[in-house]
Amino acid sequence: MIKKVKLVLAVLLINAFAFSQSNSIDEIVAIVGQKIILKSDVETLMLQYKSRGETFSGNLRCHVFEELLYQALLVNQAKVDSIEVSDIQVEGELDRRMMIFEEQMGGRAEMEDYFNKPYSEIKNYFRDIVQDQLLSQQMQSQITQDIRVTPEEVKKFYKGIPKDSLPLVESEIEIAQVVIHPKIKDKQIEKLKETLQEYIDRVNKGEDFSFLASLYSDDVASAENDGDLGWVRRGDLVSEFAAAAFELEKEGELSGIIKTEFGYHVIQFIERKGERIRIRHILKIPKPLTSEKRKAKSTLDSIADNIRNGNISFEEAALRYSTDEDSNKSGGIVINPYTGTSSFESSQLDPATNYILKQMKTGEVSNPFESYSMKGKSEIKIIKLVNKTEPHIASFETDYQLISDMAQEKKKEEIVSKWIQKSQKSTYFMIDDEYHDCKFKYKGWLSVQ
Repeated sequence: MIKKVKLVLAVLLINAFAFSQSNSIDEIVAIVGQKIILKSDVETLMLQYKSRGETFSGNLRCHVFEELLYQALLVNQAKVDSIEVSDIQVEGELDRRMMIFEEQMGGRAEMEDYFNKPYSEIKNYFRDIVQDQLLSQQMQSQITQDIRVTPEEVKKFYKGIPKDSLPLVESEIEIAQVVIHPKIKDKQIEKLKETLQEYIDRVNKGEDFSFLASLYSDDVASAENDGDLGWVRRGDLVSEFAAAAFELEKEGELSGIIKTEFGYHVIQFIERKGERIRIRHILKIPKPLTSEKRKAKSTLDSIADNIRNGNISFEEAALRYSTDEDSNKSGGIVINPYTGTSSFESSQLDPATNYILKQMKTGEVSNPFESYSMKGKSEIKIIKLVNKTEPHIASFETDYQLISDMAQEKKKEEIVSKWIQKSQKSTYFMIDDEYHDCKFKYKGWLSVQ
């Protein structure tokens, strides 16, 4: 239940379905303390489950109804305990969700057309919903915030898991690197800018920007869509790019040549809706000469030999020679941008690094090789395989933290279960006869009536 309720607390947009049908007759199907649950609440949450492709083995309507009962119980208890959320919190979360809603609907005007109401009225409708959801989150957090598990509890929990129910832990890899970015000569930059200027001139003479983007842009993802970046806000873009893009106003208008951390761009304006714009771009990434790559590889060859011979540690080499600012000050340890930890699954590493790792043993230092950063730039590097685990069934000895997290989650569910059963006895309930045959997880919903 504790995991599932997050779906209820996080979802606002699907409730718009009930709002758009506000002219239809609604029914009260439950009262929990001071909170009411409408038939439309059940219908819209069911629609959400179905739209996400989620399957449920039991009665979905009963399951959804119990989720709403739990949320209402949280909100009611939060008010009894004088738990509050500030107007600033509510407005901030409301603005964030309205922005998402607006984007999904294709713009503010489209949203207003859909509901046949002005933006201010739509926002007012959702304000109470958001406030209740924030109260629910605060209350749930208060119930579980002090829950911890001891090593003995973790051990007992592990012994109680059926062996065929233990999770599979994927292989995890930890690497360190020394990177040298091959130098880009000034003449190369000038040539690249001349190329981009040629594209600008060709578009000004009538050629199709989208056609040129699909042929020549180094941004592979957007090139497949004719350079189209879709609808973006200023905060979605790096600052230099955003400054140039948001100066454009007319359909088809071109920017000058813009430099960012990714390379050099030309931007074409398509259209604007409020705080969002739709644009295309052509990106050209400066590519180092083969001679500069050879120089970098030669330097790294010497560094690797010195590491293997014990003349310098890998950590010191990373600090002294690596041009990668993200890893050189941490002994070369590479941080996974998806998780914020130093562990990677193989699918999260670039193909070149993956290929080299397959040939390495723990503690070994590679020969220099070329790979590409997440920004698409060439880099020459050596890597050290710091640690690698093989895919395995979770065990107490090797995966204590995973087992501990599972034990803590189970303990939270038990505490929440006890809290629900206690709160049911002291809270007023009215539940429509339609739901009296439901096989609820918590039996007290009906017995307290």
